[in-house]
Amino acid sequence: MSEGGFSFDLRKRNDMLASKGLKPPSLLKTGTTVVGLIFQDGVILGADGEGPNIVADKKCEKIHYMAPNIYCCGDKDTEAVTDMVSSQLELHRYDIGRESRVVTALTLLKSHLLSSYQGRHDVSDAALVLGGVDVTGPHLHTVYLDGSTDSTLPFATMGSGSLAAMAIFESKYRQGLTRDEGVKLVAGIFNLLGSRSNVDICVITKGKQEYLRNYLLPNPPTYDVSENFSKEAPKAAKSTNLYSLGHRMILENAIDDI
Repeated sequence: MSEGGFSFDLRKRNDMLASKGLKPPSLLKTGTTVVGLIFQDGVILGADGEGPNIVADKKCEKIHYMAPNIYCCGDKDTEAVTDMVSSQLELHRYDIGRESRVVTALTLLKSHLLSSYQGRHDVSDAALVLGGVDVTGPHLHTVYLDGSTDSTLPFATMGSGSLAAMAIFESKYRQGLTRDEGVKLVAGIFNLLGSRSNVDICVITKGKQEYLRNYLLPNPPTYDVSENFSKEAPKAAKSTNLYSLGHRMILENAIDDI
């Protein structure tokens, strides 16, 4: 056994099994795509539900709550970061008595990522699409691991499928998209091969948020699990009453009709 670093003992075992005719399983390759765009009434965010290579979860929630008017799509190791910023935004709202601004959330994310990780991919790997609507209008930003950001964008894509998604957004996006047109364009990430799982969508407008969980599913359920169980109530239930008579305890069983 090696004293430190990586151990490659299992590779020798796998080579031995392969030489004896055992067919190794195929590698699990998954990807992540998070996108956003600005439409005529606000911001639409979208994310696939494909989990990472280690935890094969096809229904991950990658659209994170930041504030009532701000949400954030997270790729890679982002849930702890967005939870931290969300709590700071809530304390800030209590202090100022007004709704949070998107630029405040953006500044907190930049500061935390730059001071904590400094772009080190061996510590964390984060890619964020931040969107929201405040008193100054709709805003959409991308945030990278090193804390660098883009200014307000008409549309944004991040993740392993970002290049393919960007090609579609550049050809299909136009100013003044309606809600239905924007949702349809964002839901197109369902067709990416590395991210082909369910699609979640969040529509943010002035004073209203709409979270569409599992907007698209590759194999939606065709049955109702509740139909396999009887809905009839039992006719009687057994109850236990405990009485105290001096130094003696009497346990009585009774049948109560429902």
